Amino acid sequence: MRRSKITSKQDQKNIKPRTVVDAAAQISRAIIKRITDIVVSAIGLFLLSPVLAVIALIIKRDSEGPIFFCAQRVGRRGKPFKMLKFRTMYENSESYEGPPITANGDRRVTPVGRWLRETKLNELPQLWNVLIGEMSLVGPRPEIPDFVAQWPEDVREKVLSVRPGMTSPASIIYYNEEEILDRADFLDQYVKQIMPDKMRLDLLYLENHGFLMDLDVVLLTIMTISSRLQNKPIKERTIFSGPLYLLFSQHVSWFFADLLVAFGSVGIAGIAWRSVQTIELGFLNAILLAMGIALLLTVVSAIFGLHRIVWRYASPAMVFDIVISVFVTVLILVVFDRLLIPGFTLPFDFILNFSLLMIFGMVLLRYRDRLVTGLSDRWLRQRGERKTLGERVLIVGAGDGGEVAVWLLQKSEYAAAFSIVGFVDDDYRKQKGTMAGYPVLGVSRDIPALVEKHSIGLILFSISKINPADHERILSICSGTGARVVEIPDMMRVIAKPEAAEKA
Repeated sequence: MRRSKITSKQDQKNIKPRTVVDAAAQISRAIIKRITDIVVSAIGLFLLSPVLAVIALIIKRDSEGPIFFCAQRVGRRGKPFKMLKFRTMYENSESYEGPPITANGDRRVTPVGRWLRETKLNELPQLWNVLIGEMSLVGPRPEIPDFVAQWPEDVREKVLSVRPGMTSPASIIYYNEEEILDRADFLDQYVKQIMPDKMRLDLLYLENHGFLMDLDVVLLTIMTISSRLQNKPIKERTIFSGPLYLLFSQHVSWFFADLLVAFGSVGIAGIAWRSVQTIELGFLNAILLAMGIALLLTVVSAIFGLHRIVWRYASPAMVFDIVISVFVTVLILVVFDRLLIPGFTLPFDFILNFSLLMIFGMVLLRYRDRLVTGLSDRWLRQRGERKTLGERVLIVGAGDGGEVAVWLLQKSEYAAAFSIVGFVDDDYRKQKGTMAGYPVLGVSRDIPALVEKHSIGLILFSISKINPADHERILSICSGTGARVVEIPDMMRVIAKPEAAEKA
């Protein structure tokens, strides 16, 4: 069978704009991150200067030696730098000649140094490293050169592509690292157990980091220091979907989106009502009404769980949840209006028009990605231009498996590299019909002709219910065309197995 390349020159051209947008977003995030680092570190050094001075005085009185310790670390692009810390060890040869990391009960650590390590106050001088650009507030923690040399090359390239941070998800998870390292071979324990997991967490951070996540990491770092005294470690999933991220992504962003919908709905309903009868609402009252509705709708939506839905993949049935949320919101509004605002009552027709507009606006806003994709796809197919985009795909089986195949292709990261031409199915009742927006072009014996006519490069075999003989026959036809053939797993049969077992 011929194996077609997934990304041709035309496919790369289709994907390129998305790459440019991603690169621009990455640059803007880096600029915002650096500005935040400069501002926060400068303010932090200024406000914490009395605390830093007191700590320096305590260290000086506790034991002989310098106030600061300069640790050799590997920074961005592999450039070495001196990371500042308050000195926590005795100033003697044992401290410098011993292991590069400390374990539980390390005798090199001074009494004051042990307290500084527990409270993480020994890390505060790194605000200077942040200010001068050697570090960031949040990022993978910098490691010593010997450990970095043991990293896999691909991991080293990714982790060292950004500035190391004062704190990170790995720092939060392993806040009690010294207590974990309590074996005689603690150095080996660190290299084989802790360091690989830190690398995993660093890579996970680099894949998902953003402004809100960095704020969450800083907030959770502070909480970790406090919760350490209460023996309540913060879980990994809390770090990568922190409270600020959830607040803004699930509540604040939808509040402002619904606020715009409410403004538009109140305005349009008001204009429509004024053509019939004057409604003395006033511009300021209209604004307050829209804000109140948006706030109330946010609360009601949270109660019904709409804020947790990823609307890009939401079922059309979720429209009913939107309708119910608007209905409950309007019901509360009507009760509030009738009982608590004497002398003024919103007309019923105005409320009805406003409610319908709110439902329409919320559905349009939440399903916008799928609507735009569907309309553009239909437009291209109507104009006959769809055949020029991406590798052409023929789907065998216009049933449940075929619908799954369409979903997989449309939701793939490389969706622009594929173009579905249509289906084939041996059920004559489906001929000249459509499935998931694509035509049924013929039956299985028509596959060779269809492959040649439409220059098919990929055939997806997606029939969920078929006997072995027909399965082999159709696969043989597909293989003989020279197109690449991929079978979609029979998920419907797997799902049906427990039910079949119960009936037996």
